[in-house]
Amino acid sequence: MTEQDGVSDGFYGERTLRNPDALIRRAGLRGDPDQDQHFLVDDRVLDRVPTYLPDDADTSHILEVGPGTGALTDRLLALADHVTVVERDVRLADFLRREFADDIEAGDLTILEGDALEVDLPDFTACVANLPYGISSEITFRLLPEGKPLVLMFQKEFAERMAAESATDAYGRLSVSAQHYADIEVVEPVPPTAFSPPPAVDSAVVRTTPRDPDYEVDDPEFFLDFVKALFTQRRKTIRNGIRNTTHITGIEHPERVIEAVEDHDEVLLRKRAGKLAPEQFAELATIAVDVERRESDA
Repeated sequence: MTEQDGVSDGFYGERTLRNPDALIRRAGLRGDPDQDQHFLVDDRVLDRVPTYLPDDADTSHILEVGPGTGALTDRLLALADHVTVVERDVRLADFLRREFADDIEAGDLTILEGDALEVDLPDFTACVANLPYGISSEITFRLLPEGKPLVLMFQKEFAERMAAESATDAYGRLSVSAQHYADIEVVEPVPPTAFSPPPAVDSAVVRTTPRDPDYEVDDPEFFLDFVKALFTQRRKTIRNGIRNTTHITGIEHPERVIEAVEDHDEVLLRKRAGKLAPEQFAELATIAVDVERRESDA
């Protein structure tokens, strides 16, 4: 380390924390917006991000996606027994191997070079990351089904949509799908100036705390496809949404499904997707699955 690095606070114990600007200088690499690289450089934000993990979170093996030059990685190493980072940029992966050689040799850090959507992820206990925004949705829905606590940086609009409640402007497919797996909280807004280079949008930190939904679905894959389908028709009534989206849901008997919903609760058919609570989507999906099974057995 150099005199340009900082000192730890109580949360990070005895580890001397690396200065994010000094890391960029040592790497000799600048973030490339065309490659979705915006390095988090605000020390105060970097120090806070790991603290948003739930108090009872298991920090024995923390996963980080898109570590960049390692400023957040450094803080995670002070917190976790082991850290695994996934970095697709060969130059950054090489720098991390040099910069954190002691941690790698000690068995505290593993660097996976490759695309986080394609590499085999380890059996992590929690994930903390400043995600590349271009893969926010894809990587989030790779992580959420793992049932582990996550602290992730997103574009602010994406974060607000994840956490939105029904009947609000931001509520949509993302809200229902994410909240199927976890409680979602926006815990801190982050301005563009916290990054190098600054992105063109505001950002926000999101905490997800895994839990089972308060409703049951027989076929989770169909449920998520069903939610997706109805939100493609969000200006239509549910009645018309069911009819118009069989190419997405695979429903072969939409009129039978509609009849069954009428018998269960006709009011649901007059609603629109943005007004339905997650448990109401689950009701509809369960009815649809039951009807399709009966019709196929007939």
